[in-house]
Formats: sequence, structure tokens, C-alpha cells
Amino acid sequence: MAYKILLVEDDADFGFMLQQYLAFADMTVVWLQNPLELAATMGKEGDFDMAIFDVMLPHISGFELARSFILDYPDFPFLFLTAKDQRIDKLSGLKIGAIDYMTKPCDPEELVLRIKNIVRRSAKKVEKQGLLHIGTYTFDHRRLLLKPAAGESIRLTEREASLLAFLWENRGCLLTREQILEKVWGHVDFFTGRSMDVFISRLRKYLQQDDRIKISSVRAVGFEIRFNV
Repeated sequence: MAYKILLVEDDADFGFMLQQYLAFADMTVVWLQNPLELAATMGKEGDFDMAIFDVMLPHISGFELARSFILDYPDFPFLFLTAKDQRIDKLSGLKIGAIDYMTKPCDPEELVLRIKNIVRRSAKKVEKQGLLHIGTYTFDHRRLLLKPAAGESIRLTEREASLLAFLWENRGCLLTREQILEKVWGHVDFFTGRSMDVFISRLRKYLQQDDRIKISSVRAVGFEIRFNV
């Protein structure tokens, strides 16, 4: 399975080397040398599996960056990879919420194994909590909450949540109107069909922050949700 990693590292040589090595390990790395670009990058490409932060960065320290980051992404896994090897630094990083803290120079094979372990544990935790990542959104079906990357969470109705879950589970597939109505409404008639059209419009509005998510309609046939990378 290919992982998508966000790397915040200002050292050009080390960043390039790390990006290339992780690519050999079947990982896609989006590399930022300027930490101030983090928010924009998460908004544009927020479907990351985890992040790696240096500590000594320009403009803002990695610790400060992480503190700000977890306010918007409290459950997002990240580790620090840094030359700061003092015990007090490691403890500071772990207290902030990092899953791991590694020091440079590091063993690339060890880093790859730690990344894989972190992503696997995080995926199991998300699955257990009933969470889905839909582009830059976090969807908590159990609590009926849809949280965008920026802004307040959206409280869904039970039917909105069921409709979104069904579409996302079948993303890339054209679902007929009858399939959706049977699954989400439990029966098919003129009035439930009109109701479904209204609910589809609501979901499009809720998901408009991420323009890679498209709910397309095929006239008289049905709907399809796509995530365009």
C-alpha cells in the first residue's frame, strides 16, 4: 500500500535525500521547506497518512508548528525528525502529541518501519472510532459530524450521514437512484426521489471546500461520487 507523507524540512539536501528514499519505499512525499505553507498544503492536499516535522525551521519552530497543527487536526499522526537530540527536546516533542521522535542522522530503513507502524496503528484507531477521511474532511458517522479542514464541524442528519457513507463506500461507481433509495430510504417512490435530490444538493454544499470531491449526476439514472487526485 502506498502512503502519502507530508514532510516539513528546510534542509534542501536532507529533504531531497529523504524524499527520494521514501519514494523507493512506495511512499509519496509532499515536501515543504517553508513551514508557513503548511495550512495551504493541508487545504489543497489534505489526504495524507501522516506528517514528519523538523524542529529547527525558519519563521517558526517545529514545536510551535505542531501545537498549531493539532488544533485543526487533533488525531492526525506525526513524528519529529530532528538534529535536536537532548532529552528535554524529545520529552517536549512527545508531550505536544508526536507519535514518535527520531534524531538525525537516522537509519532510513528504521524510519520506513516506524512510518508503516504509525500509519497502521492510526488506521486501526480511525476504523475503530468509525471515522472516515473524505479528502480534507473527517467524517464521524457515529456522531453525525463532518469536519472540514478549516471551520466548524457540520452536524448531519442521520439520513445525510447514511447517504454520504453509502456514496463514499461506493466512490467511483455510478449508483442508480433505486439503489440509493432502497439503501438509505428503504423504499422507492416519487416523494423519496425528490427528497434524495435535495439531500444530494446539501452534500454538495457541505463538501464544497475540497474541489476534488465531485458528486456527479446522470439524468434519470443516478449519482456518482469521485475523488480526483
